[in-house]
Amino acid sequence: MPDDRLSPDRILELAGEAVQQIESCSDPAELDSFRVKYLGKKGELTLLLKSLGTLDPADRPKVGQAVNKAKKQVEKSVAEARERIEQEAAERARAEQKVDITLPGRRRMRGSLHPLTQILEEIVSIWETMGFVWEDGPEVETDWYNFKALNFPEDHPARDMQQTFFVDGSSRRTDVLLRTHTSPVQIRVMERQKPPVRMLCPGWVYRYDAIDPTHYPMFSQVEGLLVDKDVTFGDLKGMLNEFLHKLFGPETKTRFRPSFFPFTEPSVEVDISCFACGGEGVLAGRNCRVCQGSGWKEILGAGMVDPALYENTGYDPESVSGFAFGMGIERIAMFRYAVDDIRLFFEGDLRFLRQF
Repeated sequence: MPDDRLSPDRILELAGEAVQQIESCSDPAELDSFRVKYLGKKGELTLLLKSLGTLDPADRPKVGQAVNKAKKQVEKSVAEARERIEQEAAERARAEQKVDITLPGRRRMRGSLHPLTQILEEIVSIWETMGFVWEDGPEVETDWYNFKALNFPEDHPARDMQQTFFVDGSSRRTDVLLRTHTSPVQIRVMERQKPPVRMLCPGWVYRYDAIDPTHYPMFSQVEGLLVDKDVTFGDLKGMLNEFLHKLFGPETKTRFRPSFFPFTEPSVEVDISCFACGGEGVLAGRNCRVCQGSGWKEILGAGMVDPALYENTGYDPESVSGFAFGMGIERIAMFRYAVDDIRLFFEGDLRFLRQF
């Protein structure tokens, strides 16, 4: 292994050192400093995850599992240290002041992660075990990255102003827009990194949609890309099946239907068996309202990367192959939590959010 830092033993040793430092913390500022040092965006464990792409494909799962295990150890240690510090502070405060024990108690509200954040973290954690690395990109994009490099023809409907938010800045450029999907990140990564590539690009996207129970002009996506030698459609099916079984349960059935996307060929829509009726199409003696009696629910789109993308990013389409997939986080959250109105995720109503 070229980098000793990416050895599983060294990673777990690093986690042990972090836990010792965290356990010695006595105030919140010191604890937060160690948390950022190891778990922040530029933290040591975060950088190790981002370095997985430099490893041989055979080594990535083992190293990825070690990094995830180390992160969980450090996160648990941080949570326990924070609870201990808060408890010690509360005990000191009680010792310094008199408390009227006849007053009624007041329950302190505790916050929690937003349901979309919970789903996103679960999705990312599953793909990280398969060696995928989180990548970011700008939400304000150019026509090249959002459309042209992704093989969208000039007359594609998505380029219409009724579908896309174009930005009219001081430069008066007409090719600047709010990205309509996270796929531009794939192009940016392929431009700067030679194969193999194994990446995820979660983030916000924008489309000119009227607001209703199933549409919103701003929503979030997770897209993935794998490019290497001899990647087949069988690899795509195997990884997507593994992901969907971990996310929705091992009993979940999957179905792949032919479809069309400009940037993949062949392309598929992926369905899962209906979570409400178990794929039977019938619930309580009637057609299931969730799947309209079909027994299936569409969950994501995928396909083999079109060779045009390799040519646009300097890859040799004769020596590499790969696949891409994409899904809406809100859609998966609506399935998971049986939410029938996407607007609930954005309104900030605590009566809704406290359920999660």
